[in-house]
Amino acid sequence: MLFSSVTFLYWFIPVVFALYFIVPSPGGSAVFKNAVLLIASMVFYAWGEPVFLLLMTGEIIVNYVLGLLIDRFRGSAWSKVFMIASVAAGIGALGLFKYTNFFIEVINHVSGNSFSLLLLSLPLGISFYTFQILSYTIDLYRGKAELQRNPFYFAMYVVLFPQLVAGPIVRYTDVAAEIGRRTHSLTQVADGITRFVLGLGKKILLGNLFGELAVTITGAGGFSVLGAWLYALAYTLHIYFDFSGYSDMAIGLGKVFGFNFPENFNYPYIAKSVTDFWRRWHMTLSGWFRDYVYIPLGGNRVAPARHIFNILLVWLLTGFWHGAGLNFILWGGYFGVILLIEKYFLGKYLGKLPAFAAHIYLLLIVIISWVIFDGGTLANIGYVLGSMFGKADGLADAASLYYLRSYAVPLILGVIGCTPFAKHIARQTRNVTLRLKPLFILILMILITAYLVDGSFNPFIYFRF
Repeated sequence: MLFSSVTFLYWFIPVVFALYFIVPSPGGSAVFKNAVLLIASMVFYAWGEPVFLLLMTGEIIVNYVLGLLIDRFRGSAWSKVFMIASVAAGIGALGLFKYTNFFIEVINHVSGNSFSLLLLSLPLGISFYTFQILSYTIDLYRGKAELQRNPFYFAMYVVLFPQLVAGPIVRYTDVAAEIGRRTHSLTQVADGITRFVLGLGKKILLGNLFGELAVTITGAGGFSVLGAWLYALAYTLHIYFDFSGYSDMAIGLGKVFGFNFPENFNYPYIAKSVTDFWRRWHMTLSGWFRDYVYIPLGGNRVAPARHIFNILLVWLLTGFWHGAGLNFILWGGYFGVILLIEKYFLGKYLGKLPAFAAHIYLLLIVIISWVIFDGGTLANIGYVLGSMFGKADGLADAASLYYLRSYAVPLILGVIGCTPFAKHIARQTRNVTLRLKPLFILILMILITAYLVDGSFNPFIYFRF
């Protein structure tokens, strides 16, 4: 079930809200509210792929039991064994469903064999909920998380529908204090609904529009230089508004239910370096790899050669996490190399550049990265990048000029929307904004609904990861 669907907005969420706030909270306990969320989350997940609910349930049971064993044998070698078993189970399931066919294709290509691919579908959100489960068992082993003895509370944490299928990656320690007991207020609910609707608007009215433009340009055939850059810009805006919009919706829904999920985006396109960009983009993913992979490998407290290895490995894994394709591995390796160049060569110079020049540098690096990310095959990536930098069917053609004229205003609004400009204006006009906010949210929902009724282009990019 998509957040951006009429079914979710006008059937599922109203029913869940009603049940959630009707059930009591005896003594402040969230036991009944958690039961509503657990059942609702299972219905949400099973809506499109009921068979994979069995896989998720199996992972919950296995890791709940392993958590008990990690805690029971704390201080002994067995505790580490059970933690490793949890990691192996999670990564094993992820590898089976997401990467098996990729490796079979590689083996076939290298060896000349023709082994059959497995008839496996990718379970929705498996990359996200696997990392969330592992954050619990690893932190439990490290002594940074307390044991969750209630199996239903643990299951609710794993399947909590606001962030289940596309993040942000919520670690157990982020919400541990709120699972059993949390507070609610009208102000909190209003703020959560506002955040949800604004995120939905970002995704539907901007993200979808730029996605349609990118698909239209690539489907038209050959590129001119202008056409290639229009595609790259459209996809750059599409992936930001699509993914950050989903994160806003998840954070908003979490707030309605009394949870404070971590922020996932902080205006990444205003960064002045790639290092800064990754402190602002998909922050929960980069933080997860930092704390559970990079630092255990030694981080930067090692010899330069080992540090280079650590960076490259982490970023190759980051790319591979996004998808079983050479383009994703290349995308991760690309960022790893750029980060190393900044660390060892460019860092001291970037800080001296004028802000405008630093922004241009960052945007050029990032736009190229999204071409790699979306490119699919190496040949297609090379073709698009070549077209962007002059190896194209002319500087411009009739189609690209038409798209530029037709989408000029949305593109300008999209670029502005990637900056804190709107938030700054809202703060400067706080009194007026507070009075008009309900009307604005109502009008925005009407526009979104009209689009959903008539529109057809409505994917979420990160659902496939």
